[in-house]
Amino acid sequence: MTHDTRRRLAIAAGTSTLGLAIAHAFGWGMRPAQAAEGAKFEVMHTEAEWRKLLDANQFAVLRQEGTERPYTSPLNDEHRAGRFSCAGCALDLFSSKTKFDSRTGWPSFWQPLDNSVGEHEDKTFGMTRTEVHCRRCGGHLGHVFDDGPKPTGLRYCMNGVAMKFTPGAA
Repeated sequence: MTHDTRRRLAIAAGTSTLGLAIAHAFGWGMRPAQAAEGAKFEVMHTEAEWRKLLDANQFAVLRQEGTERPYTSPLNDEHRAGRFSCAGCALDLFSSKTKFDSRTGWPSFWQPLDNSVGEHEDKTFGMTRTEVHCRRCGGHLGHVFDDGPKPTGLRYCMNGVAMKFTPGAA
């Protein structure tokens, strides 16, 4: 990669991060997670309880549908066998067997574990995407796109801060 290409990527990442920070600060394009909108989940807490259970970054992503900065999660570089679970309720979400390097800066998977995630249409930021949330607590995990590898062709682009990794059997 040339110096000019690296510089352009750094500028683009910085601009994107600044835009997300401003949007987050003013609440643009963000809404409370589904649990706060009256949806019923197996694991439910008040906002105050969630704030006690999660750190500030986890709360911003899981409960306010924020997005972590790309290439900041250690889980992006996690290559051991194991399971990725919800940081909010510990439900296993993804197997390391389905993880792949999407080169997007976020942990990516081509398939979730059975009965682990839910999806709904997300029209924030002037576009339509498919939001992915934890089936048990409603915590926002990321989005799914149709540009992933075989066999599913899907890319579950997840926020690493919304998950925890447990090494072992995948």
